[in-house]
Amino acid sequence: MKMSAIPVKYGVYIAIGLIAYFLILSLFGVQTNPVFSLGNGVVVAFGLYRAMKIYKEEKRKEFDYQKGFMTGLLTGFNATLIFTAFFAVYVTNIQTDFLPEMLANWSSHYHVGVGIVVFIAAIMGFATTFVLTLSFMQLFKESWNPRKNHHSSPVEA
Repeated sequence: MKMSAIPVKYGVYIAIGLIAYFLILSLFGVQTNPVFSLGNGVVVAFGLYRAMKIYKEEKRKEFDYQKGFMTGLLTGFNATLIFTAFFAVYVTNIQTDFLPEMLANWSSHYHVGVGIVVFIAAIMGFATTFVLTLSFMQLFKESWNPRKNHHSSPVEA
């Protein structure tokens, strides 16, 4: 699979996972509780890890840090854009009382509208993607440390 296909495919998978998780939370009426946003990180982490792992397995020896990093970023950014579009439609057309419910938990003297909440959701998705991609690349990159020779015998003094 081309590198350009992996971010799109897994970005869509992650977005579907995020949307499903959000809708399940809304069935129980807890989608406005900020604690449950940690589950978003789990969904994104699993999807990014899989996308980067598949890319590394396909490239084998040709895998390099920059392209692996870009695979993770593009995958997460695609997922974020899709989920943000869903979220914007959801809060403006499907459940219009979502925003007042969510903002009731925030102490604010500022006028906070749909635009700023959707923008914050997008920024959170981009930031999560960036941090997780940096973290996972530590697992996937080749080590610069020299290999130890395990077949050596101890030196006697």
